[in-house]
Amino acid sequence: MQAYFKQLADLVCALPGGADPIDRILLNFSAEQSDFIRFNHAQVRQATQVDQRYATVSVVAGLRRADGSMSLSGALQHDAQRLLAERATLIAQLPFIPEDPYLLLPDTVQNTERTEEGNVPNAVSVIEAVAQHAGGVDFVGFYAGGGVQRAFADSRGQRNWHSVRSFNFEWCIYQAADKAVKAAYADTDWQGDVLAARIRDSAARSALLAQPARVLPPGAYRVYFSPVAMADLLGTLSWGGFGVKSVKTGVSSLIKMHRDGVRLNPAVDLLEATATGTAPRFQGDGFVKPDAVQLLRAGQVADTLVSPRSAREYGLPTNGSGSESPEALALRPGDLPMADVLQRLGTGVWISNLHYLNYSDRQACRITGMTRFACWWVEEGKLVAPIQVMRFDDSLLRMLGEGLVALTDQAELVPDAATYGARQLGSVTAPGAIVDGFCLTL
Repeated sequence: MQAYFKQLADLVCALPGGADPIDRILLNFSAEQSDFIRFNHAQVRQATQVDQRYATVSVVAGLRRADGSMSLSGALQHDAQRLLAERATLIAQLPFIPEDPYLLLPDTVQNTERTEEGNVPNAVSVIEAVAQHAGGVDFVGFYAGGGVQRAFADSRGQRNWHSVRSFNFEWCIYQAADKAVKAAYADTDWQGDVLAARIRDSAARSALLAQPARVLPPGAYRVYFSPVAMADLLGTLSWGGFGVKSVKTGVSSLIKMHRDGVRLNPAVDLLEATATGTAPRFQGDGFVKPDAVQLLRAGQVADTLVSPRSAREYGLPTNGSGSESPEALALRPGDLPMADVLQRLGTGVWISNLHYLNYSDRQACRITGMTRFACWWVEEGKLVAPIQVMRFDDSLLRMLGEGLVALTDQAELVPDAATYGARQLGSVTAPGAIVDGFCLTL
């Protein structure tokens, strides 16, 4: 695949001759070779293999830029001819495109290459593992795994390549009707014993769902958020929380930290950890991102994510993608051993999953949503009963500030599970957290 891309780039990115000068040709490439498997009652309901490639060619002259995208066949000469034809069409259209005063492209060449083959199972191995470990339970799941490639090239000779083989396996074990325990296993290194342990754990917890659900009155509770639930909360912050544009225009959900000096618990260290994530280090204009960007340090705001357009507008160095949203967000773990979570929680609520998250008051960083799947009432360090689904509404500034009791000493990689059009490479890495005074509203 990499050799195919290099040859394609050499053919498409060569500057054309002619009366109309072109300053730069850009080529963005994406591909995947994925297995998708759906399970119901621990049996295969759908098994699909996807092998696809896409490219976007861009032409730039001065402050004018035109882009065109297409799917590729994998036949080099055929794909090159189609892209060259698209390039010619874009060049012809370029004089009619208005100038973009915020267009910014890199002026230095930075080549990068990352290839991680990983230990990813084939479809047969996944099916056999489910049959072996989940045959006696009502197991419903979705597996997506295989190789994903991203690449960039331009007419200056810059070449960036990113190829990672990974998997994401999410499942529910149903006790009855809509009562279920949700779990997941995602990594680049498949370990059968890890999958087996997680299935056993989720099956054991699903048995507790047979008890009547505890109905909690609205109020403030001591709560443990699993790493998955924490990833959901932090992912909501990614909606305009960390970009310089949102800060400059006053719409960032962390604006109180930037303008009013609000601080979080000193244990909160939040990074855009590109070097340790699964997303590429480069973005669509050819800029190479730093290994890490410190977004929050010891509970205080540090840096922001800056897109090339914002870099041009505000005179700042660029360090992020065009959306100014993190693609490898990571919260540093704390010092609470995972084995001690229940004891440290004492009496309160164990929240496994959340959904329907949104801002109820962006300026105050208030988030609302619902508990989901198996969430538990805990008394004196023991799971007592499932709780009825509850809505919450609380400020993340409070939750991660005065309300934060502890972060666990282990963090979990929670990948973007979206597969619309293609598998995604974004992720959030988060530990679990105990929070006091979490507001359940109804």
